[in-house]
Amino acid sequence: MNTYDYEDLETGHEEHFDVRITDDMLDSFRDITGDLNPFHRDDDFAREHGFTGHAAFGMLTASFLSTLAGMYLPGEKSIIQNTETKFMKPVYPGDTLTVSGTVAEKNDAYRVMRLKVSVKNQKGEKVLRGSMQVGFL
Repeated sequence: MNTYDYEDLETGHEEHFDVRITDDMLDSFRDITGDLNPFHRDDDFAREHGFTGHAAFGMLTASFLSTLAGMYLPGEKSIIQNTETKFMKPVYPGDTLTVSGTVAEKNDAYRVMRLKVSVKNQKGEKVLRGSMQVGFL
């Protein structure tokens, strides 16, 4: 876990981490949310609708933004104030995602920063893009 102070971070600072998506993650997310949509568990259903198999929940992919802020950028002194995301491509079990954030701007008066965020799969394809406002405790 990073322990950056607000003053340690400048515009352009970037952090990233990798995570591999598993069916166990999908099962856990399904148990927590109660989302039983067959698109996320039934390969035949997903294929009938133009996908290569069952896909991960978009919100599971987006949930790694919490890990980004809480563990990497800025780390333990962060609190997410808002996020905006756009899902670009489906994520499948077995995909390895790189979750990245870059400090896009800082507001010294309120001790908040806006991060430009993205998630790419192992092929380098962007599967999520967006921004996140993070405050410092």
